[in-house]
Parts: sequence; structure tokens; C-alpha cells
Amino acid sequence: MRLSVRRARLLSVPSPLSFRPRSGSIPDSPGVYRFRDAHRRVIYVGKAKSLRQRLNSYFADFAGLHPRTQTMLTTAADVDWTVVGTEVEALQLEYSWIKEFDPRFNVKYRDDKSYPYLAVTMGEDFPRVQVMRGAKRKGTRYFGPYSHAWAIRETVDLLLRVFPVRTCSGGVFKRAGQIGRPCLLGYIDKCSAPCVGRVTPEQHRELAEDFCDFMAGNTTRWIKRLEQDMRDAAAEQEYERAARLRDDIQALQRALEKQAVVLGDATDADVIALAEDPLEAAVQVFYVRGGRIRGQRGWVVDKVEETTPGELVEHFLLQIYAEGEIPREVLVPELPPEPEAVAELLCEQRGARVELRVPQRGDKKSLMETVERNAKESLAQHKIRRSSDLTTRSKALQEIADALDLDQAPLRIECYDVSHLQGENVVASMVVFEDGLARKSEYRRFAVKTKEGDVASIYEVIKRRFRRYLEERSNTGELTPEAGEDEDGVAAGPIDPETGRPRKFAYPPNLVVVDGAGPQAAAAQRALDELGVDDVAVCGLAKRLEEVWLPTDDQPVIMPRSSEGLYLLQRVRDEAHRFAITYHRAKRSKSVKESALDAVPGLGPARKQALLKRFGSVKKLKEATVAEIREVPGIGEATAEMIVSRLKGEGQ
Repeated sequence: MRLSVRRARLLSVPSPLSFRPRSGSIPDSPGVYRFRDAHRRVIYVGKAKSLRQRLNSYFADFAGLHPRTQTMLTTAADVDWTVVGTEVEALQLEYSWIKEFDPRFNVKYRDDKSYPYLAVTMGEDFPRVQVMRGAKRKGTRYFGPYSHAWAIRETVDLLLRVFPVRTCSGGVFKRAGQIGRPCLLGYIDKCSAPCVGRVTPEQHRELAEDFCDFMAGNTTRWIKRLEQDMRDAAAEQEYERAARLRDDIQALQRALEKQAVVLGDATDADVIALAEDPLEAAVQVFYVRGGRIRGQRGWVVDKVEETTPGELVEHFLLQIYAEGEIPREVLVPELPPEPEAVAELLCEQRGARVELRVPQRGDKKSLMETVERNAKESLAQHKIRRSSDLTTRSKALQEIADALDLDQAPLRIECYDVSHLQGENVVASMVVFEDGLARKSEYRRFAVKTKEGDVASIYEVIKRRFRRYLEERSNTGELTPEAGEDEDGVAAGPIDPETGRPRKFAYPPNLVVVDGAGPQAAAAQRALDELGVDDVAVCGLAKRLEEVWLPTDDQPVIMPRSSEGLYLLQRVRDEAHRFAITYHRAKRSKSVKESALDAVPGLGPARKQALLKRFGSVKKLKEATVAEIREVPGIGEATAEMIVSRLKGEGQ
């Protein structure tokens, strides 16, 4: 690798302009660059086909950069670079620097849990089968990872009948040798008892190698061998031995049944899928060996920088396969920006050809969809675990209060989102989070009347919601300062004395969040001002850059990338979006169903609903006869004939 190193002069002020390299001093060639802070710590490592173009993009238009990139640049105080010969060398050097310096602004994959492996300690004199977690050890063969340790133990228990390898600890093994008596597994023939010399070290190692061979996917050969031995034993009238071999075959087959067959027997592949949001991404991998799923593993990553799915895939491949086993085929949801260079690097590490591709059809495409569902579930579970922590929630609420300059933490947050399809079937949602947790019983949804866009829709929904709030306060006498009881002597308040439940819209929020930027936040604030509500804070959350907008500010509030407060606001906004989309789809589906009946004159909403309830869908209604339609209450013979005529296209 030919290297050429140049360092930009470190200045005292950590400003992008203070350490910008001189014009023309950056080489126009492939390389890897490092940003450092004022303490000389590496905070970001990147690679580029052209160092000049990439580094100039950081300093050309600071205001146009992504906020997370702006944060990195204002943290940095120095930049240096190394020129390399090829893109593959750039990938290698980038990975080695990321591993060496652990930069805070680079994507880092971490396990969302500690996955257990089935391990065989081939480096010991008497290899042992056991469950292992954590860092891999030299001289040990690993199979998996598995989602649960009990799944490994069930598999091992079945295989020990055929391959009685030692599973005991070093202390138990040594003590059995001293007293000359094996443990219970030795007596029930699930261990060959090398501790007391029943087998030689060579024979025991051969058993361990056979065990590894079976786990590696060479299963057909073993089952065929045992079946032949069983037939030979039966032919020689050794029926007890034949029965034991039969049971051994069944044990192996039960072990194989626990590993689903998904692809052809010769398929060795890792299937990788992503699920992401603007703040985090989850990665799931299914390990397919010999056409069977041998294990799975998951990671969750904080997206410290703005990255595409392809870039996330590239980071993942470089970090995970740097020291791990690389299969013949790697299936990914999207190719990296430089797929040829990444594939070449993987081939060099494996010492053989590696195919990197996106499955387009067939079983591999179906398996990719399954892995993607697991990734989405993993991300959802990660969010639930993160949001359920009381300390984290308290910190998030305080960070929101500090960022928005609120007098107190917003214990009740309401978020609003508008959903429509080209201006049709406009709906809005209101979701409620109390103390950082979703309060689904308080969710509300709105059929929006205005057709003038999202800003007008937000204005309408906020005004409707808080007008109802003021009406509830007026009904309970809360607007009168001296009122404490109603006319029946029942304490006035947001709880309905008859049902014991909260009145709708009776509780005011501390903070209103709207999905959008400054215009949406200003519309919400205008609605509150017109109603005279002055004790509720308002902000907007723009999805593209995760910026927080206040109604009266020209510039957004940039919350720290790792902020728990930003994470909570994003989760609230995403929940409002989900709730709005669900309502919009239901309304649109109902509209589509009823539209076919609109052509029937004299058919009102009640009779349309009765027809759909009776037949289930317009499609089934089209297949019905006049006599069947007449069975619906309120439908006469003339109306039934008209329905059949219009739906089947007669009389058009």
C-alpha cells in the first residue's frame, strides 16, 4: 500500500474555517481521512474515491450540511488524510482506523443481547461441548449463534446419544479421573467417559470431530451410515443393537427438525436485513448452512451520522466480517455504494469467492422478508425497553423542558399528525404520552373538514380539540374561580361522576407537538391564541432532519443527536403518524366500498351499510341475486333490481 500523509495545521479555535486545508492542497485520489478534536482524539473516520471532492464538501457550504455533520465539524479542530492506491485499500484502512480509534461520530454496531453459541473446545486434550457467550477463543469451534441457550441444550442432549463427547467442566473431569468413577452421563451412555479411560484421547477427539462435522451440515452421510449399520445388525439378528441404532437415527432426525430447511442443501449464506428510523437502525442476520437456518443474531446501531441503507450495509459488512466466518454468499437488502470493492475485500479475507447480492425472487427473497420482519420486531422491542426505563424517561422529559425553555417537565404530551391521499379522506390523529409512556385510552382521531393543506388541517384540529377542552371546563364550573362543586354537590373536575372515567378532552397537555416544521407549529399556536389558551407550550418536529421548531422562531432548536429528549419526541411523533395512517386507511377502504353503491339512486347511508353488513363486500354483493338482496331489511324488489342492474353494468 503506497501511503502519503499530510496534516492540516491545528488552530486553537474549533471552527471549520479555522482548520480548513489550503485550496489545492488536498490530493484528488482515493484515501481515508480523520477528523480530530482539540484534544487530538479521532472523532470521525471516512473514506473517499476523491479526497479533494469529499473534504471540500465539508467546508464549501456549512449551512447546507446535515445538523449531525455540522455538530461533528464544530467539535473537530483538525483533519488529516492518507492517500491509498485502490478503493479496497481504502476500505481496509478505514476499518482498521475505526477499530483502533473508536470514533464517536462513526456508526458502531452493538449486540442487542448476548447470544449463546454451541462451542466445541478442540484446543483441549479432551474436547468439551458447552454453551459459550462473549468473545471467541482460539482453538474452539463455534456453531450458531442461537436465540436461546435452552435451544442449544436440547440439540446437544439429542446428539450426545450418537456422539458421546465430554460436556463436564474441568473440575468435574479431574475429580472423576481421581476417584475412577464417571459422572451420571457416563453411566447412561451420553458420555464416552474419557476421564476413566473408557476411550483413548484419539478416539474421543474423533468423536468430537464427528460431532463438529454433523453440526457443520454433513448430516446426510451420518444418517445413511447409521441406517446401513441398523440393517446390517438386523440381518445378523443383533436386534438390541439394531434398536439402539434406530433410536440414534430418530435422535439425529429430531435434532435436524429443530433447524428449518429453507434453501437447497448446498446453500451456505448469511441473510442480512435492516429496519431503521432517523435515529437508530436494527440489523438481523440469519445464518444458513447446508440449506438450514443454523442461527440468528441481531444488532442495534445509533445513526450518529446521516447514512443510507447501502452505507449501513457497508459499515456492517466491514465490522462484522473483519474477524468472523464469511460464507460463500451474502444476501443484503441493498448493495453498498461500492459493491465491487466490498466484495473483493470479503474475497481476500475468506480466501475464496464471495457473492454479494440482493435477492430478487424465490425462496431467498422470501427468507429476506422473514429476516426483515425480525429486524423490525427487534427495533420495536429495543424502543420499548429503552422507553420503559424510569430514569431514562425522567431524563428525556427534563431535556425537552430545557430545550424548549419550559417551566417544568412536560408530563403530558399530545402529538397531532394529518394523513391524506392527494387531499382526499383527510384525517388527523391525537396521541397522548403521560410521564413518557403512551396512554392509548386517551388517543383521539378527527375527520378533517378543511381541504386547504396540512397547515390549515392542523389549525382546525387544534382549535376543535381545545374548544372541547374549554367546553368541558365550562360544564364543570372550572372557569369560575370560586366554583368547587356542581349543583348536586359533586366536586367539579375532569372525572365524570356518573361513569368514573375522565371526560373526553378534559385534561390539558403541558406540550403540544405537531408533525411538521415552523408553519405547522405557528398554526397550532394561532389556534390556541384565538381560544385564549396560554398555558400550553407548542412545538413542531420536522421528520427530515429531526429539527424541533418553535412557533415564533425562524431557526429550529437542534437537540443533541444522542438526546433522550429527542428520542422521546420522535417516538411520540411516530406513534401519531401510525395512528393517523391507520385511521386514514380504514376511512379510505370504507369510501372505496361505498363508492360502487353511490350509483344506485335512492340508496341512502343506512341501507348501504345494511347491504355491506349482510354481504361483507361489494364484490359479493355483485354476485348476489335479486331474491337474496331483497332479504336485506328495507330493500324492496325495485331497489334490488336497480342494485343488480347498476353493479353488473346493465342498463348503462
